[in-house]
Amino acid sequence: MKKTRFDRWPCPVARAVDQAGDAWTLLILREAFYGQRRFDQFEEALGIGRNILARRLERMVENGLLERVPYQPRPLRHEYQLLPRGRALFPVLMALLRWGNDWAAGPEGPPVTLVDRRTGQPVQPVLVDEATGHPVTPERVRARPGPGFPGALLEEEPVRRRFRLTTP
Repeated sequence: MKKTRFDRWPCPVARAVDQAGDAWTLLILREAFYGQRRFDQFEEALGIGRNILARRLERMVENGLLERVPYQPRPLRHEYQLLPRGRALFPVLMALLRWGNDWAAGPEGPPVTLVDRRTGQPVQPVLVDEATGHPVTPERVRARPGPGFPGALLEEEPVRRRFRLTTP
């Protein structure tokens, strides 16, 4: 089966999905944020096949999400540590957790809740604008071409309509 590559699409969502959007990658990241570091820990926590886990970890290292670091010389064993690029996906996972708790939980309630480490109080993640602190909602924002958007594509009518660059 041919896999569509999104790494050259002029869309940050498509590019992010290309690197970190499959379910196993997100679940491996979840476990890394929970403190798992070793291959066998990921395997046990996820019930994932060794071959699939090995491929995902290799790709995550190639994409700069994780770093493979030796922790034992004989026999040589490695663990996987989050790199800044991987840690930057934390808000994405928290948004998915919040959505899952709000929209995919059973009648008994959310299976996982977040609490503040210092106070023990419940935490509800929300997406806010860094500059203003206002919630980011579809009603508040719209997309527009950024400096990295290919100029030639801006001449195509579907792109112009999507970004509202045409006048009616």
